[in-house]
Amino acid sequence: MIQFEPLTTANIGIIVKMMQDFYGIDNYPIEKTITTSLFQEFIADQKLGIAFLLLNTEEGKKEEVIGYFILTFIFSFEYKGKIAFLDELYIKEGFRGKGIGSKTIFFIKEEVKKLDLQLLYLEVEKHNENAQKLYLANGFEWHNRKFMKYKSQ
Repeated sequence: MIQFEPLTTANIGIIVKMMQDFYGIDNYPIEKTITTSLFQEFIADQKLGIAFLLLNTEEGKKEEVIGYFILTFIFSFEYKGKIAFLDELYIKEGFRGKGIGSKTIFFIKEEVKKLDLQLLYLEVEKHNENAQKLYLANGFEWHNRKFMKYKSQ
């Protein structure tokens, strides 16, 4: 069984370790000290978003953190209010392909409704076909725009 637990400052070390694993898949850089500090800021200000740990609570086994997701909030005039960006969704390798992603997406969509968010954006790596299939099977659709970025530093 999967349960979702809001991230607390006590669990920052756990999520940072998983982020290092997640970022390692595509060789993205991550600085543990900066990420830890960012999580402290993020948790302290609920206007920034929410983060949850995914817990495997299978009967007869020790409760285990098997993933996480982070929603960050944005205000959009185009979409008439607050929207969210699914900044990260990570499930440990041994737990993928078991329906946990779909259960997590269902939970996220319920949170989106509770929080009265108008839209949920996400990005997915071109090579990550499994994630693309997961999102498409759960009601997401390709956006007709392309993301661009400007990095100030």
